[in-house]
Amino acid sequence: MTGVHVVSVTEDEAGLRLDRWFRRHHPGLAHGRLERLLRTGQVRLDGARVKASTRLGAGQEIRVPPLGGSVSAAVKPPPAPADPRDVADLHKLILHRDDHVIALNKPPGLAVQGGSRIVRHIDAMLDGLRFGAAERPRLAHRLDKDTGGVLLLGRTASATAHLAAAFRAKHAIKTYWALTAGVPSPPAGRIDLAVAKRPTGAGERVVADSSAGKRAVTYYAVVANAGRRIAWLVLRPRTGRTHQLRVHCAALGTPIMGDRKYGGAASSIDGMPDFGLILHARAISLPHPAGGRLDIQAPLHDGMAAAWRFLGFDPAMAMPAMDGSPDRSPD
Repeated sequence: MTGVHVVSVTEDEAGLRLDRWFRRHHPGLAHGRLERLLRTGQVRLDGARVKASTRLGAGQEIRVPPLGGSVSAAVKPPPAPADPRDVADLHKLILHRDDHVIALNKPPGLAVQGGSRIVRHIDAMLDGLRFGAAERPRLAHRLDKDTGGVLLLGRTASATAHLAAAFRAKHAIKTYWALTAGVPSPPAGRIDLAVAKRPTGAGERVVADSSAGKRAVTYYAVVANAGRRIAWLVLRPRTGRTHQLRVHCAALGTPIMGDRKYGGAASSIDGMPDFGLILHARAISLPHPAGGRLDIQAPLHDGMAAAWRFLGFDPAMAMPAMDGSPDRSPD
């Protein structure tokens, strides 16, 4: 067919989803139209019909039909350069850097990606983390705006795909720290409670839903407590649902402190200063793209550290033994 061309997937594109490859090379092509081209077999991978979510391998060949000049020529405007002061601040957050991975200690209050009314976010600053590399680093996972702690970036498309695959396959151990209003009983256990997103007048909210929700599993243990009023929990999610830890802690009757969305008034304690949402992505351990294992730990940011000092908790305290390792996943 006239106008059909075949494009080979490059090494740095290995691991990309097919729809993201088209977004990169033909940003004017609407997703709905791409889906129609895939359904009718006009777009193929190595001669076979595939889905938009198919991940690409280096050397594979993509059949691209005529898309029309306006689509092929459409180019997204380059992102505005990041403020040098933001980039300098970002450099101070680096916990680890090698040829494949960058780990940041994201502060609470800084969004990972943009959205409505969100202009300042990490994704807009990533050109400042190239360090001479040809590629812009990419986000391997997400953290909520109000949650601080370990955030991983892949320095190449293949490294990012490797990290993302480890999260999907539950080969990553994610450990969070939280302060809760109240002490859960029992002091250690597993929460297996499905959750679902529900639209509300104030935006989207995640709720427990055993019939239509997606399975969500969290292991928890109390590290220390201030009487019966406040507990320091270590949390290990085995699934990665939106707001999973916040919903699960609230379901225990011990909401995370500062979590007005899911804990309401019960998330604050009389006499305790307002430190915001006290949830911290403390550590991640997962397979490294180059082999071996990557283990990253994030110190508490100033506000979180102040909460620990206020309560007399020692961040260097030994953690309780926990279940929830990848090879013992309940899923």
